[in-house]
Amino acid sequence: MYSFCRLSRFSRNAGFTLLELLVVLVILGLLAGYVAPKYFAQVGKSEVKTAKAQIDALEKALDQYRIDTSRYPSTEQGLAALNTKPADEARWDGPYLKKAVPNDPWGKPYQYLAPGEHGEIDLFSYGRDGVPGGTGNDADINNW
Repeated sequence: MYSFCRLSRFSRNAGFTLLELLVVLVILGLLAGYVAPKYFAQVGKSEVKTAKAQIDALEKALDQYRIDTSRYPSTEQGLAALNTKPADEARWDGPYLKKAVPNDPWGKPYQYLAPGEHGEIDLFSYGRDGVPGGTGNDADINNW
């Protein structure tokens, strides 16, 4: 009988109560609610940085195209002229990119205008929302 009472007393004190488990879950929920927005804000910043870096690389490739051909590709030729020789371009010495022209970090093609409205060429992405304008991660990213 003595051993049974001793076992019973031990098992009664072992483990956690429902209240203790709920307190731990509430604390974990509060921590996740605090950390998650900060983490996802950083993801958005990295996409913007990636878009800026890609625009810079495309602009350098376009400059190399211009050095070889004495002009930028037309809007109609677009960024595809960096990898594929246009039919009317005798001095093309490409390809000017090692890989195909990338889409922006949100999966949409970069916009290209030549002549541009802000300079010789305009190269831009409409951001996460894919429409002109916006703020934050939805803001346009461009080369001017």
